[in-house]
Amino acid sequence: MFRNRWLQLIVGIVGMVAIANLQYGWTLFVTPIDNQFHWGKTAIQVAFSLFVLAETWLVPFEAYFVDRYGPRLVVAVGGIMVGLAWILNADADSLAMLYAGGVVGGVGAGIVYGTASGAALKWFPDRRGLAAGLTAAGFGAGSALTIIPIANQINASGYQSAFLTWGILQGTVVLASALLMRAPQKEDLARITVPVDSQTTQDFTPAQMLKTPAFYLLYIMMTMLAMGGLMATAQLGPIAKDFHVADSPVSLFGFAMAALPFALSLDRILNGATRPFFGWISDHIGRENTMFIAFGLEGFAILLLLSFAHIPVLFVIFSGLTFFGWGEIYSLFPATCGDLFGRKFATTNYGLLYTAKGTASLLVPIGSLIAGSSGNWYPIFILAIVFDWIGALLALFALKPLRAHWLSRQASLAQVAV
Repeated sequence: MFRNRWLQLIVGIVGMVAIANLQYGWTLFVTPIDNQFHWGKTAIQVAFSLFVLAETWLVPFEAYFVDRYGPRLVVAVGGIMVGLAWILNADADSLAMLYAGGVVGGVGAGIVYGTASGAALKWFPDRRGLAAGLTAAGFGAGSALTIIPIANQINASGYQSAFLTWGILQGTVVLASALLMRAPQKEDLARITVPVDSQTTQDFTPAQMLKTPAFYLLYIMMTMLAMGGLMATAQLGPIAKDFHVADSPVSLFGFAMAALPFALSLDRILNGATRPFFGWISDHIGRENTMFIAFGLEGFAILLLLSFAHIPVLFVIFSGLTFFGWGEIYSLFPATCGDLFGRKFATTNYGLLYTAKGTASLLVPIGSLIAGSSGNWYPIFILAIVFDWIGALLALFALKPLRAHWLSRQASLAQVAV
């Protein structure tokens, strides 16, 4: 039963859903925490940056333990840390304790994210875009159904109650998922065929990968693209309040609610849907062509959001399009990494690439400072638009020819060896 790769994919997705609120629900807590302690939103957002840094930069080390001890034990530890993080946040009466909660949560979430993403790349070498996209969708859209209950609990019982209740619940779900996880064995993949003209037949170790120019091009691109989305994720609530649309009623798609929770729910859905959608497309038309389309879309969406954020219904629509154009980086980049560097070390290799998200997260508190000093959000979001469009051009005119040369060279070397 545990050797069924679709079951393993589902288990990974469930684990991702359970950790989604640690990142995507954070924006709901920023203002209530500031209202109680008056630490300032910039100082509070440092906790979010610490979470993302711990979640990303430690993944390569966590992947080592997954390879050595298997996913069950390591992910079980991650589940405990996921629950403990929000329990700490619920009791935090100082910035130091809030920051500690961010770090603990980041480590736990990174364990789950890295393990589930690596498992998708290993179990599905023939459908990497789709599998990576579905797994990442659990993280991107996992908070869609819980955003409103958490917001309601914050309003009714306080943010401490929400932290405590959902921390215990999310940690328990991760622990249950850990018991079902299993790494693929060679015989599990014996009947799966992969197109040799689109991916490598060689398994690169992390040390070998770090010596290639392809890795650093991917790293630069992912850093640029992650920055804009992380900024919007952390700052969407404050932005809505600055534009005075947070509590404005919006009727759309047969639903009616305040603009901010509506936007957050729609953003989570589209942020999740875009990952398997563009991942599946990339399996058919190529990773780089898909990147060009998606990254270009995000740049235009941010431009429209900046222009019309003061109109509640357009704030909801264009924030959703922004996330739809951003979330696919978490399916396209891992799939490309697996294509270029192989299956055997896919968890650790993508873990190293995933640290680009941590690098990008350093810009989140900087964005708050820029917004505070300039009085608006335009400079940082214009920078995000530029990064999106540069990333789109790099995908088509740098990564695509590099990939073709890379695979052609490996095929030639393999032929010589034969």
